[in-house]
Amino acid sequence: MKFLSIFFFLLISSNALSAKGRDIYVIKVYHLADGKQERLVDDYLQHAYLPTLHKFNIKHIGVFKPIESTEKLTYVLIPFKSIEMYLQLESKLASDEAYQQLGKEYLNAAHDQPAYTRIETILLTAFDKSPTYHIPALTGPSEKRVYELRSYEGPSERLYKNKVDMFNNGDEVGLFMRLGFNAVFYGEVLAGSKMPNLMYLTTFENRKSRDEHWKKFEQDAYWKKLSSMPAYQHNVSHADITLLYPTTYSDF
Repeated sequence: MKFLSIFFFLLISSNALSAKGRDIYVIKVYHLADGKQERLVDDYLQHAYLPTLHKFNIKHIGVFKPIESTEKLTYVLIPFKSIEMYLQLESKLASDEAYQQLGKEYLNAAHDQPAYTRIETILLTAFDKSPTYHIPALTGPSEKRVYELRSYEGPSERLYKNKVDMFNNGDEVGLFMRLGFNAVFYGEVLAGSKMPNLMYLTTFENRKSRDEHWKKFEQDAYWKKLSSMPAYQHNVSHADITLLYPTTYSDF
């Protein structure tokens, strides 16, 4: 019953989301026990999942791994142009014979030799101020790039919305753009394990560039003014910062 309620909520919301032209994002986080699971998931993503989504006209899928982590994780970012595309994906995959063949080792993994420990799924919709995703304008070696995924939880729904407003009407999105943070997306979390919550992904040529950008951000006059406004106080209760690098087969 709970699943049906979420399903119908998404269907009812779809017209409003589509009318605004805002992307839908899904972040899948694979929790992996060992190198064997990691290799199996990589092979599946590279040779079955991404090529099939490309065939379905889902053009850019990012696959990333943490630069530093005590746990083996693989992050997959999938952008959709509508909620309908997301809701239809699993049935399309189930009926695609080529995909079933390409991914058979992963898809048919035995219960005592699973492909992963668990999958965490986060569903988001893009901000009004940044309604579509962007391909980062990076030119350096991909193996040195840093992708920074930030998650900001709010102490209440009202204060969470206040932080979203800070990005939109307060033009924090514009500030990131002016300072060259190469943001891939900004999104409001519709469903996930941490809520209320917003997430965004910025990109840098390397770790040095990342640190320099944040130093400029902290010293920026507009940020100092915006962050000191009484209207935008106490709107983040917890922040998670995850530094990632792209896999060799990632579209980003």
